[in-house]
Amino acid sequence: MDNYIIEKITGFPIIAAVRNVDDLSDVYTSNCEVIFLLTSNILLLKDTIGDIKKHNKTVFVHFDLVEGLGKDYKAVEYLKEIVKPDGIISTRNNILIYAKELGMPCIERIFLLDTQALKTGLNSIKQIEPTAIEVMPGVAHNVTRELAMEIYHPIIAGGLVKTKEDVINALSSGAVAVSTSEKSLWFID
Repeated sequence: MDNYIIEKITGFPIIAAVRNVDDLSDVYTSNCEVIFLLTSNILLLKDTIGDIKKHNKTVFVHFDLVEGLGKDYKAVEYLKEIVKPDGIISTRNNILIYAKELGMPCIERIFLLDTQALKTGLNSIKQIEPTAIEVMPGVAHNVTRELAMEIYHPIIAGGLVKTKEDVINALSSGAVAVSTSEKSLWFID
């Protein structure tokens, strides 16, 4: 990831995965430096991003989950030029490739459901060369370890991470950070 983002994640390797904008007030008082915004709509997104940045947090918007946002290149340009998040998250190869061409940090979210999904994910990572990878589920520690040996991209473990033990296991399996919506983990030491 870009150096300033790596530094923020290294300082506190838990990323707040926010599914409800009402939870942002909790994130602002937490140890989390980075937010994955997994909810919003085209009418509120710019103001939400502005509010997050006023609190000196780094924010990645999940492109696929913004209501009312087209799933095309103009939507990527809109995010970059108007909304101005620090980067995007997506499962869509074409969107990630274009975002990267525009100079936006991008996180490819991959779902590791089986061996074929792992192979497909590896091929996609090699094609896109994203800034980082978010592996789902984040508790698939053996697969995270295997993936970490195959690629040089930073890995973020996300999904089903509910305990401090899950965080420790993910980090010791090769992830550089963990994304979670479990609020109690936003405040752990």
